[in-house]
Amino acid sequence: MSAFVGKYSDELIKTAKYIASPGKGILAADESTGTIGKRLSSINVDNNLPNRQALRQLLLTSPHALSFLSGVIFFEETLYQKTTTGVPFVQLLRHNDVVPGIKVDKGTVDLAGTNGETTTQGLDSLGARCQQYYEAGARFAKWRAVLKIGATEPSELSIQQNAQGLARYARICQDSGLVPIVEPEILTDGSHGIEKCAAVTETVLAAVYKALNDHHVLLEGTLLKPNMVTPGSESPKVSPEVIAEYTVTALRRTVPAAVPGIVFLSGGQSEEEATLNLNAMNKLEVLKPWTLSFSFGRALQQSTLKTWAGKEENVAKAQEVFLARCKANSEATLGKYSGDAGAGGLATESLFVKGYKY
Repeated sequence: MSAFVGKYSDELIKTAKYIASPGKGILAADESTGTIGKRLSSINVDNNLPNRQALRQLLLTSPHALSFLSGVIFFEETLYQKTTTGVPFVQLLRHNDVVPGIKVDKGTVDLAGTNGETTTQGLDSLGARCQQYYEAGARFAKWRAVLKIGATEPSELSIQQNAQGLARYARICQDSGLVPIVEPEILTDGSHGIEKCAAVTETVLAAVYKALNDHHVLLEGTLLKPNMVTPGSESPKVSPEVIAEYTVTALRRTVPAAVPGIVFLSGGQSEEEATLNLNAMNKLEVLKPWTLSFSFGRALQQSTLKTWAGKEENVAKAQEVFLARCKANSEATLGKYSGDAGAGGLATESLFVKGYKY
């Protein structure tokens, strides 16, 4: 059966296409309260509502930075927050032609019968929540499935359960007017080579798109948020050009041309690594029927966070750092990044966290 066509179909296609605009990408500011607490504790700042609001306001009010973004993913708390002058964050984004998004999953739980593999929860009441988020101004959503590479992992059970969960989520979102970002993240943890990561990525993406088809998801109204194909965290690094070739090859073999855009997660790479790898992909001279862009959290925020350090007098400087990272990644979506935004040192620090959860 062909994809379901509902009352939101035209809007979904238009929104997805806009978010995938060349030269723009997504800021993932959807950290849960616990995860943003870890970020704040790293700069000795208390995890309370005013400090969480201050960090997000710093990002969203950075002069000129929003011109390089097409979307921002919020956590539920942030979707309803305002600036200190009373402007709702959603309104602030819309005024700058940036689409508000919302994280809708409820985190991962162990998948019984597996060796520590997981599935993602949150399908219960998802339809009702999506309707509320749409009314609040959100126009796209994100759901993260997590898979790992091991001696026998990912198992077929893990692949199928996560693919089905992503497909059900995507269809529910589209029924409520939200463009679903489909995120099957394969963790970098391990000593495997890049060839293993490529093979697993192809297998997982093939299963995901089979499930999306089975659930009659309108692919033109979706976006994909995959991992880049890299060696495991305990393996020697390879060049951006090698990562680009393996990643784009895996995507060309599995992702239908109907999908308007692919927005990569950074997966614990340093800010500069993520940008250089994205740039190399866009410089690759092969047919790419979708735009290749970014949906970075840590890889857009880390050096900004450390520069800010929770101090009001550092806000302007931190915003300059954030602008530099946004501009660098915008250039990378066009294959035009020259590598000049990583000179400060902070941008080259590894952001890897074993078994990353948020």
